[in-house]
Amino acid sequence: MVGSIEVKSGNSVYSNGSVHNHNGPEEKLDELRHILGKSDGDLLRIVCVGAGAWGSVFAALLQDSYGQFRDKVQIRIWRRSGRAVDRATAEHLFEVINSREDVLRRLIRRCAYLKYVEARLGDRTLYADEILKDGFCLNMIDTPFCPLKVVTNLQEAVWDADLVINGLPSTETREVFKEISKYWKERLTVPIIISLAKGIEAELDPVPHIITPTQMINRATGVPVENILYLGGPNIASEIYNKEYANARICGSEKWRKPLAKFLRQPHFIVWDNSDLVTHEVMGGLKNVYAIGAGMVAALTNESATSKSVYFAHCTSEMIFITYLLTEEPERLAGPLLADTYVTLLKGRNAWYGQMIAKGELSLDMGDSISGKGTIQGVSAVEAFYELLSQSSLNVLHPGDNKPVAPVELCPILKTLYKILIKREQGTMAILQALRDENLNDPRDRIEIAQSHAFYRPSLLGQP
Repeated sequence: MVGSIEVKSGNSVYSNGSVHNHNGPEEKLDELRHILGKSDGDLLRIVCVGAGAWGSVFAALLQDSYGQFRDKVQIRIWRRSGRAVDRATAEHLFEVINSREDVLRRLIRRCAYLKYVEARLGDRTLYADEILKDGFCLNMIDTPFCPLKVVTNLQEAVWDADLVINGLPSTETREVFKEISKYWKERLTVPIIISLAKGIEAELDPVPHIITPTQMINRATGVPVENILYLGGPNIASEIYNKEYANARICGSEKWRKPLAKFLRQPHFIVWDNSDLVTHEVMGGLKNVYAIGAGMVAALTNESATSKSVYFAHCTSEMIFITYLLTEEPERLAGPLLADTYVTLLKGRNAWYGQMIAKGELSLDMGDSISGKGTIQGVSAVEAFYELLSQSSLNVLHPGDNKPVAPVELCPILKTLYKILIKREQGTMAILQALRDENLNDPRDRIEIAQSHAFYRPSLLGQP
């Protein structure tokens, strides 16, 4: 009957196909424990490796939902020790604490407030792992969250973990998981890994192809691909913790993605599942490339809506063009890619970085790891995509010259960002000059070229 609601096993199935889960957190926890074969008294051990904004929020969401069931689950987060909090950040942190009565009371109750007073006065030094225990992420000072169990010894954190969350930047993932592999040699069980990293590397031998964080983890640890998943979506970490409505996709093998989607889902954070692991990972890295350029355009044009829309038209056409090279069914990615791009352009760290570089408030010599923001993953992604798409073995037909060219020749924004950020041959004004080039093709032409040719190169994602 039209408009009817069918109720099965605690779920409401609505006429639009959506499902509202009525299972409480303890039931969801018990269900995952059962799937993992956990017996009574055997803790489900979850650890987040890396304490950037998204990794910290992810751990805090799990702690808020499941931390109360101490006899069933242990949730911890690893970060390196020794990172000092500078004086300016300590002063700002003190202001944040005193502006939030709930946070202030919590710190006083835990006898932890005095150290923040002393740091504000310059009488002591705070450390990133120390403040993380109290619910403060160095990359997200303005958004306090729940206290976390912090481990600074990597071996202690991961050696017996059942579920490992990769909260590291893509540029650090390989190195850290190589270290982790040493501690897993004696393991009898295989862990499940969820990667939050958005970034890629390019390898040119034996053929040009992309390496994603989940592939790095697989190579470094030998954990089977079916046990490694990717979670991403159009969201900002601080807003998710403040319970802004958001959604994400967990991608990977059906064996794990469906139960984990259910375990991670919350009323304000909807998690869907998808089988297309690598392509979603690559798209997460691709939007970071163009977010940097968007920030530059915004700063250089005093937030001109017209200039930003011109840039958006060209950058989206380049992204669509690139997706036709990467996947056989690019139209299936259009919605997720544009949504992720949109939120990153609005409030992401990569767009912010582009703005700061264009304004002269940051220098390229400062590198891509910025205090208070973390790693700007779009910088390494610019280099990776440029190197990959400049290979002659991937040549496509140029519409004007009617001759074969490397795909990057049809991506003027990507080329310009490479010259600005990597080669440092041009200043940020070059991004506007690229947009105003009289010879620049209509963005629609680039999409039509991709749609009318057999562009798909499965080898780019390591497929035969």
